[in-house]
This record gives sequence, C-alpha cells and structure tokens, in this order.
Amino acid sequence: MAPDDYLFNNQDWHAFESAHREALIRKIDEYDSERLLNTSPSDLASYFEEKFWIEPVVLREDDIAADQREVQVERRDTFRDIRDRSKPFKVKGTRVEIDVPFDGEPKLFRIQPTSYTLNPPQGEVDNGILRLKLEGTNLNPEEVKVQIDQTLTTIRGYLQTLANDVGKLNRQLRSLAEKAISHRRDKLLADRNLVASLGFPLRERPDSSRTYTAPEVRRKLVPAPPPARSDAFEPEPSLADADYEHILGVLQNMAHVMERSPKAFETMDEEALRIHFLVQLNGHYEGQATGETFNYEGKTDILIRSKGKNIFIAECKYWGGPKKLIDTIDQILDYTSWRDTKTAVLLFNRNKDFSKVLESAREATKTHPSYKREIDRSNETEFRFIFANKDDPNRELILTLLAFDVPTP
Repeated sequence: MAPDDYLFNNQDWHAFESAHREALIRKIDEYDSERLLNTSPSDLASYFEEKFWIEPVVLREDDIAADQREVQVERRDTFRDIRDRSKPFKVKGTRVEIDVPFDGEPKLFRIQPTSYTLNPPQGEVDNGILRLKLEGTNLNPEEVKVQIDQTLTTIRGYLQTLANDVGKLNRQLRSLAEKAISHRRDKLLADRNLVASLGFPLRERPDSSRTYTAPEVRRKLVPAPPPARSDAFEPEPSLADADYEHILGVLQNMAHVMERSPKAFETMDEEALRIHFLVQLNGHYEGQATGETFNYEGKTDILIRSKGKNIFIAECKYWGGPKKLIDTIDQILDYTSWRDTKTAVLLFNRNKDFSKVLESAREATKTHPSYKREIDRSNETEFRFIFANKDDPNRELILTLLAFDVPTP
C-alpha cells in the first residue's frame, strides 16, 4: 500500500480537538442574532451539542466480508538478472480484500490519538467500509488469517484510545456551548440596551431576516435548530436571581411562622393565607404585591409587577392530589405572558404523610406537557423546574414548588 493508506496518521488529536472547539464557538458567533435571542439558551445549547457531537467508530465485525482477485505484484528476484536485480518487476499474484463495515465518524481513522505506535496500520476508508488489503504470489490462508487478526487488533486499540479522547471532548461540548451562547447573548443585549438608552427610535435594517433556514450539518441525522420567533427581539424586564431568592425566602419565613404558631392558622383557607403572605411581601417591596390581580388570561394569587410587566407570579394551594397541582400550574402558565418570568407554587399539606406528598407533587409536576427539566433543589421541601411558556416554547420560566406542613383544624 502507498504511504497515504496509513491510518490514524494525518492529524494530531490535540490539534483536531482545538479546531473542533473553535468551530463550535465560531458557529455560535455566526448564528443569526435575532434567532439566538428568541431561542431558549438551553435548547440552543442542546442543538449545538448535538451538532458537534462526535460518534466514536465501532467496527461491525460480524458483518466482515472477504474477496480476492488476481493482480500484478511487484517482486525483486536476484535470480532473474544479476545485472538488474535491484530493479523491481511485476508478476501475477493475488490480492485479498477484507471489508469491515463500521458505524461512527469516518474522519477519526485519520486522527492520531493521544496514544499511538510508530508503525500505524494500513487500510482504506470509503462509505462506511474499512478495507484491508494483502498481496502476494503465494498467499497462505493461515498466515493471511493471522495477519488480518493482528491488523484488526491494532486498529481496535487505536479506536479505543480515540473513543476515550472523543468521550472527554463530547462531555465538554454542552458547557462550551452554554458559555459561548451566554457570552454572545450578553454582548447582543448590552449593544441593544446601549442604543435604547440614547432615546431615539430604533431603525429597522432593510436586510433584517424574518425567516430562517437551518445551517448545513455534516451528519447522517441532521439536528434541526430549535424553533424561534422570527420577529425582532426586544429586551424585557426580568427579576434578578438574587431578588427571586429573597422573595422565596420571605415566603418560606412566613410559612415557618405558620408552622411555629399552628393555632393561629389552623382555620384559615387559601384566601386568608394569601393575605398574610401579601402583607410580608408588601413590607419588602413597597406595596407592589397585589391580590386577585387580573393578568393576561386570569387572576393570580400573588403578583409583582415592574414597569407594567409581571416579573413574579405565585399561587397558594392546599394539596389536593396531582390533578389539582397540574391545574394550578396551568393557571400560572395562563397568567404568564412575558419572558424570564419567575414563578412559585406554595403548596400547603394537611395530610399526615408529608414525605409521600412531596414525592407525588414532584413527579406530578414533571408530567406537565410544558415541563422541560428540573434544576436546583436547595432542600427536601423545595423543588425547582424550568417550564416553557404555553404559547412560545422559547420563552422559559422558572417554577419553584415550596411545600409546607400546616396544622389540621
């Protein structure tokens, strides 16, 4: 075989890894800005993770096929002509070809892994087939079998090392994508806020895109970019994470008061309990918390608004089973009309088996059709989830479920 037929010999792994990471970041930097801002960062990170995921090569050795043909084989025969014995000449011989189907990324056969030998195996890669060739004038079946087995053993070793290298890189893709998306979003939002602060109307670009097409992805199964709204992104008010945590703390403290003074609250219904929570919130937020405020499609228990936009929504409910909790979540989603809204469900339990209620509430929440994923859990009675807006899956909201044991009348 020619020198070009050497496998695992074209590019160093570290150079390949660096180029692959840079390509991911570059694609995010080139991604349409309106689409990036109008798409859930988590969904977008999942898309780029899938787009740049590398499938390790797996040989399908159960499907190996062999063939042979007559070919011209070079020889150097000292008895042919003593004057020209250094010159090769061709005679009729035999070529044996072993075709090994494989799954995975073909270009890995050209990558030198982090562990390798100075004598790499030889072969050809074409259309999902690794082809090994042996030529000679008097091939022996046993010797051919031994040589094929040795070559396959060497190739398996290279592929295993590459699988380990690829696995480490694949596990970094999600974090790398999230950081690159966050960095670009921050930059885009800062630029827009800069222009907005000038006080002049924004000029629409004549070439601004209203529809989007998916970029090409060189994969057998092409991941589609997450759906995004085609209208221009506008910065929206949101509740800072620190303020959200503070609000939840106020609500938890009030619930602990209930637990420590059971007699004072044992006859209260949801309406009366809500008033106590509103009093505490108004003490911290200057009366911005209101009760029974109409919002979007219905009324909510506790609402905080900023510049005319809802930034915090909460519902107070007694535990009445999984269906009632799902109905409560539906109610919150009906109220939610803005991006990055932070919400909460205050779940009061008057049943005896609180542990069973906690597990049932957690599992019920995850069955909701708008549920996307569970995130941080600070203690055993608090669960936090990401939900999609019912009208736009790219508008995500945080829903925190706070559960409390309250006295039975």
